[in-house]
Amino acid sequence: MRFPEGFRFGTATASYQIEGAAKEGGRTPSIWDTFSHTPGKTVNGDTGDVACDSYHRWREDIALLADLGVNSYRFSVAMPRVLPAEDGPVNEEGLDFYERIVDELLVRGIEPTVTLYHWDLPQYLGDKGGWLNRSTAYKLADYADVVAHRLGDRVRTYTTLNEPWCSSYLSYGATEHAPGLGLGPGAFPAVHHLNLAHGLMAQAVRAEVGDRSDVSVTCNLQLNRGDADAVHRLDLIANRVWLDPMLRGYYPDELFAITKGICDWEFVKDGDLEQIHQPIDVLGVNYYSTSLLAMSDRPQFPQSTAASTAPGASDVDWLQTEGPHTAMGWNIDPDGLYDLLVRVHNDYPEMPLMVTENGMACDDRLVSEVDPSTDETVKAVHDPDRIDYLRRHFEAAGRAMDAGVDLRGYFVWSLLDNFEWAFGYTKRFGIVYMDYETLERTPKDSFKWYRKLIADRAIPQA
Repeated sequence: MRFPEGFRFGTATASYQIEGAAKEGGRTPSIWDTFSHTPGKTVNGDTGDVACDSYHRWREDIALLADLGVNSYRFSVAMPRVLPAEDGPVNEEGLDFYERIVDELLVRGIEPTVTLYHWDLPQYLGDKGGWLNRSTAYKLADYADVVAHRLGDRVRTYTTLNEPWCSSYLSYGATEHAPGLGLGPGAFPAVHHLNLAHGLMAQAVRAEVGDRSDVSVTCNLQLNRGDADAVHRLDLIANRVWLDPMLRGYYPDELFAITKGICDWEFVKDGDLEQIHQPIDVLGVNYYSTSLLAMSDRPQFPQSTAASTAPGASDVDWLQTEGPHTAMGWNIDPDGLYDLLVRVHNDYPEMPLMVTENGMACDDRLVSEVDPSTDETVKAVHDPDRIDYLRRHFEAAGRAMDAGVDLRGYFVWSLLDNFEWAFGYTKRFGIVYMDYETLERTPKDSFKWYRKLIADRAIPQA
């Protein structure tokens, strides 16, 4: 197939994963600075202090985007760079940094897609409970207003939140992400406050730019297979807990039923759902893999209150998936992307979709070899597994479009190898190889493959 004119081909990054300059430009610590500097929280004790040093090398990175030929770039703004102190002045130096990026992208013919929150919550808000504190949602709305006021309608799309599942269940319910509290069902207040923040942020952006920019949210929705009851349970906990309030204005009654005894939902206040249910222009879907579920012989009630990414599902088992897996241990299931896009389209047919992240971690190796066309020694990374992964997932997205899904774009994760959260620098998702000693960037074979796809608007088969 050929992708239509206007289809958004992009790639994506996140501020804490690439910027570095943790103490420069007026930036103050985020919860991820604190978490990564806590012994035992990340592999090898890695931190985002330097990362890819994109704070200083952003022009080099935008030149890579121009060479790649993307027409959109999804990046995030770091709140601690913009509002470094609670109730303090706006850091103009931080806003200047992001304004320069936006303006350079536009000069290059690349549309900016700005994620307002990609997990680097200021530590001063973390000290007050972070997403467990209702006031955090209102602080994020104030921040969204500041960013939208400065960047205005030069930004094609403002995305309120990236993967709120991670910002709640993985961060407050479990221990893998900052702040890593392991509260199990104690994460549900964070779930609701993230939903509330989305609605308030959407309103703040609309107040600044009106209809001149799109407003979106990005969710890492789960596509689970296996036992129907288990799949339905996880759909409520992981998917509909976001989609129904954001797109329909309610929490499903079944969610309250399966969490009885572990959550009373008293933190949902009158008027909250009206605030959450705001019109958006596109729904971002991040997709990497699927899971296989089965019901256990454990009783449904009482549900466990232990640390968990799925409170309310302590009677569900996750089974080993078959077939090849990525370096993250995630299964490779391109049909899952097709199934997920079709399912979301069928349930919310009015909502245009974008694949806002998709990619593969590989054990990449940088080599030096002779370029036969020039007889010069060059550096290269051969990543055929990633190319095959991307090809099959782009094909799945094309099949979903043929089935009627209104898919507007596709962003490959990620432009650069970067700080992969708790895994530190041990996992490489980039289509550009990072030498973390020299900070040299080397486009991989997958970069060249994607460049051809973009140029032809068709999937290369060779």
